Amino acid sequence: MQDALTTERAALKETGGITDGSVAVGVKPSTPRSPADVRPERVRSFDPEVFGAPTGREEEWRFTPLPRLRALLDGTDSDAHLTVTSELPEGVELVEVPLTDLDLPAPVDRLAALALQRARTSLVVRVPKALEADAPVVLTLHGTGTDEVVWGSVVLDVAEQARATVVIEHTGSAHYAACVSVLVGDGAALQLVQVQDWADDAVHGAHVASRLGRDASLVSTQVTLGGDLVRVNETAEFTGPGASVELRGVSFADRGQHLEHRLLIDHSVPHCRSNVVYKSALHGDEAHTVWVGDVLIRAGATGTDTYELNRNLLLTPEARADSVPNLEIETGEIAGAGHASATGRFDDQQLFYLQSRGIPADVARQMVVRGFFADVVEQIGVPALEERLMATIEAELERAFA
Repeated sequence: MQDALTTERAALKETGGITDGSVAVGVKPSTPRSPADVRPERVRSFDPEVFGAPTGREEEWRFTPLPRLRALLDGTDSDAHLTVTSELPEGVELVEVPLTDLDLPAPVDRLAALALQRARTSLVVRVPKALEADAPVVLTLHGTGTDEVVWGSVVLDVAEQARATVVIEHTGSAHYAACVSVLVGDGAALQLVQVQDWADDAVHGAHVASRLGRDASLVSTQVTLGGDLVRVNETAEFTGPGASVELRGVSFADRGQHLEHRLLIDHSVPHCRSNVVYKSALHGDEAHTVWVGDVLIRAGATGTDTYELNRNLLLTPEARADSVPNLEIETGEIAGAGHASATGRFDDQQLFYLQSRGIPADVARQMVVRGFFADVVEQIGVPALEERLMATIEAELERAFA
């Protein structure tokens, strides 16, 4: 995939969409401005009432079918929990901690603030200083029904110089709102994989909030396949130079599903890097995906290198994909900044080529979608999980094309 991205970046440079020099092509340098001069400052608060009740007219809610989120947005108090099972390598600790004892990134929307207010405690995965975990940490969160709302908080605390892989899987049925707070210490590295493989009636709203220290590294992959509605808001912020974050995602939406991923990478310190690759395939009536990728490069974030890529494959004419990449750049002293987004229908020539070699049309479509996702899934780095996810994707495809 890296070769393909390198080629695409080179092409974009020639057309004015990206630069590897000191000034972004197509961006007029100016005196440093506050983000409020570009768009209203993004609200962050632990108080749900600061955000108010969304109406659907707000930018951050305009794509979301709010009636399907009503049970969560109403904020009803609940003691219901998901069933939690875990696999912990030696040296890694899983504890339950009162939220009042934790220093976490502030929520970015009402759902996340409600989750932290109502959850009261958090599941905390602690990877101690300089530990290199010899196996993945696996948390499986399972819902047993949609009768009650479930509020949750998970904290991944990776101490300085530590190395770990964490897999969080969501299964079953639930109306679930949660915050996943990701704290990566100086010089630490975390590979995070979150799988939304819910039952068809599940509703899931989440804020994944990452905070990276000096020279820290985070690779975060979202795999969203199940659920009636899934809305994941992922943010990343840097507290020291030299850090890097990669946000990856794949999603497959079939009939009636709404799968929404919103990203905000906030570059506020020098010499940090970010890269985003998200891919979605859609099949069926009212299948809907939303991807919004925001990258903010503040005036002090000199030397930033950032790029985001979104691809959407429409397998049927009634499916809909919304893709909104945004770059806000307050300094010309950057290493590079760019984005690319494309939404297209199935390539008839590709299909004809495969059919001409005796492959049935439905099987040919499945092969193309499998390849479309494979370059992201195969970079997860956990072979058993990669195989299981590709098998799940194949099952989704077989069901969709049946």
